[in-house]
Amino acid sequence: MKLYQVDAFTDKVFSGNPAAVVPLDSWLSDEEMQNISAENNLSETAYFVHESDDSYSIRWFTPKTEVDICGHATLASAHVLYEQMGFDGKKVVFQSKSGELTVEKKDNIYWMNFPSNPPEPIPVPKLLPEAIGTIPIYTGVNRDMLVLLQDESTVKSIKPDFALLERMEVRGIIITAKGDHCDFVSRFFAPSMGIYEDPVTGSAHSILTPFWEKRLGKSSLEARQISKRGGNIMCKQKENRVDIGGEAVTYMIGEINN
Repeated sequence: MKLYQVDAFTDKVFSGNPAAVVPLDSWLSDEEMQNISAENNLSETAYFVHESDDSYSIRWFTPKTEVDICGHATLASAHVLYEQMGFDGKKVVFQSKSGELTVEKKDNIYWMNFPSNPPEPIPVPKLLPEAIGTIPIYTGVNRDMLVLLQDESTVKSIKPDFALLERMEVRGIIITAKGDHCDFVSRFFAPSMGIYEDPVTGSAHSILTPFWEKRLGKSSLEARQISKRGGNIMCKQKENRVDIGGEAVTYMIGEINN
């Protein structure tokens, strides 16, 4: 089996978010896919199978478990199709456990179309201030917990207590603030999924985009995830969907001996 490693949401290797992509002729067992993902030891490994015309089924696994949606590994999968496998359709259609997801390449940008998931406000969880070392301005939930902080420097300085974060009953925790040089910044932690800090999280921007669109009063937004590797994300709110855009580069092509 071919294996591609792609850095997503960046135009150069050693930045953005690395994802493994494994194209398949037919599905492996869940156990095999989980074992490969654990061996890759990246935040996500994507697997896809060609179904018909421009349509593919896609699944994503962390080193620990399968997830229902993943942005950067979807972008990486589209990059592999366009750049390595000769895909020349107008857009890639991925069928997933989160419904239909499309990716269209325009110039060097891959635009993913995802469901919009605005957060619902909740009281600040009791353990959260201790877990992140500060009191949030706002907390909301829609699959992930969104935590609004005072400013970009506060987001950068957070050193989470991952044992406490793992006790939160959500997939992941997004911390965010208005950006100094872009519309907003964020970081993403998902210790319960085997990911302490994800470098760049496309799916989190399906929550961040409607939140910041409402807060800033603009539908087109420029974002940056300020992890150590960092990455740039372009976001557009479109009624009940969001377009999430970014670049990608191939880091490695290999084969799995299985």
